[in-house]
Amino acid sequence: MENNLKKASCIVLSILILLFFTKENNCENAFYKNIKLINNPNDLLVLVNKNNQLSNNYIPNNLESISLKFANKDKYLQKEAKEAFEKLSNEANKLGYYIIAVSAYRDYNYQNELFNYYVTEKGLEYALTCSAKPGHSEHQTGLAVDVEGENKDYDNFEDTKEFIWMKNNAHRFGFILRYPKGKEHITGFKYEPWHYRYVGIETATKIFKQNITLEEYLNS
Repeated sequence: MENNLKKASCIVLSILILLFFTKENNCENAFYKNIKLINNPNDLLVLVNKNNQLSNNYIPNNLESISLKFANKDKYLQKEAKEAFEKLSNEANKLGYYIIAVSAYRDYNYQNELFNYYVTEKGLEYALTCSAKPGHSEHQTGLAVDVEGENKDYDNFEDTKEFIWMKNNAHRFGFILRYPKGKEHITGFKYEPWHYRYVGIETATKIFKQNITLEEYLNS
């Protein structure tokens, strides 16, 4: 009897493991398939990802330059996002933190060149995890910003005191950590502690408190 129960338990466990990995693989294989052209690009909550694509000629009509006090060179965001980011960075600065924009709006052609660069240098498989194909990058919306901290290395932003501050306060200014750890199967991108997306204070607060992604919020 005991042996039969052990065998049954092993079978059930094996089935559950198989189902889990099948689900994970199905999610991964679904990226860049059944792609939809975005028809609401100016919506504050526009969902741009591997299955939702912006047209190659989309450019936000209200882009403004981020103050060089808060950016490493000329960087642009939509007006509302730009003003929110400057408030965020200014408050952080007053508290002794250094939060600087190193990448913001990127047009379709720039993203195309960037993606192809990664493919050439590190291969397609790597490029698909760390860079978006043209039209699939949030940066084209003018609502996304990559930041660096005191170490002036955005790749290692997670190692800075600024990351801890951003993790706990970005939502107060309307920003969310767009590609969190453990959500890669949902977002399609690797964990990026430096990439933040403006969605407005109300939505950002809900996403922060529920510890979910923009995809999960829009599908709830």
